[in-house]
Amino acid sequence: MADSAEIRLTQTVKAGGCASKLAPGLLAAVLSKLPKQNDPNVLVGFDTSDDAGIYRIATNLALVQTVDFFTPLVDDPFTFGLIAATNALSDVYAMGGEPVTALSIVCFPPDGNLDVLEQIMRGGMSKMAEACCAVVGGHSVRDAEIKFGYAVTGLIDPQRVLANAGAVAGDALILTKPIGTGVITTAIKQGKAMPEWVASAVESMTTLNRAASRLVAEHAGVHAMTDVTGFGLMGHGRELALGSGMRIEIVVEQVPCIEGARDAVRLGTIPAGQLANREFAECISADAPGSQIPDDLRTLLYDPQTAGGLLVSLAADSADALLASLRGAGLNAARIGSVLGPYIPGAGEPAILLR
Repeated sequence: MADSAEIRLTQTVKAGGCASKLAPGLLAAVLSKLPKQNDPNVLVGFDTSDDAGIYRIATNLALVQTVDFFTPLVDDPFTFGLIAATNALSDVYAMGGEPVTALSIVCFPPDGNLDVLEQIMRGGMSKMAEACCAVVGGHSVRDAEIKFGYAVTGLIDPQRVLANAGAVAGDALILTKPIGTGVITTAIKQGKAMPEWVASAVESMTTLNRAASRLVAEHAGVHAMTDVTGFGLMGHGRELALGSGMRIEIVVEQVPCIEGARDAVRLGTIPAGQLANREFAECISADAPGSQIPDDLRTLLYDPQTAGGLLVSLAADSADALLASLRGAGLNAARIGSVLGPYIPGAGEPAILLR
């Protein structure tokens, strides 16, 4: 590799960030064939496609465990490390837990510039320190493409777990961050991104979901929560809806977008993962009668997010208070829809209604 100041990390990989993940449909096909676990201490496993696993170790204490790593989606190594750590920590926060330890995962070319690797790991450790999460070790392998992330362990009260399978009819849906990181980071890779778009996307991708998760925990009536990452808003909305056995409605114009995201869509900087997400979720969705959804906004609904926000399902009479708290903390949160009622497969009604 050349000098670290000259390297554009996004040019060294085929797909960046959460857009590099395996297509959700392929993953679901494999996971559905695996045997069920019957350990009574597994409170949340992989069967509901939740954000992290929950394992009870005492009456009032459980472990939250997750792993997340991916390829570079920005050119600066330190910033890539920040984003990778933020994204890995998010799954713990999405369950309502607090991260305590992390193990780094490194894939790096054997002839690569070690200054680049040092900056990536420094960025990651900086964000882990902000989260008060100790990096206690890790593992590395040789790989032609750079990949970086963490396996994170957190703690949680087993009685206070917020899974993605708990939404209740009449709930409001709140999203705590805007969407659009996938199309903007693809624009970075293609050299089409405006500096202000990059700045907005990086700010979003390096903002921990810690404050949002803690504020959610303080409010009554919260029934379900997930974070919006590689499968996009529609993909993670699908998992929340099907996991809960509910139909949900998303009011598309109310979904917040990162500055420049709609412009990036119009430029055609669409990540490869967007198509896979669309195949995964569009089959169980439909537009409400009379709806006229702009093509660019529809595209963003399936955009693979990196270090995205939390999608919260809570009692409608608690929504305004939570929204005010989130915005008071400086978060660009929005009420984006509601939970309509039970979903009955084959009954002719979509699991996700777009309005």
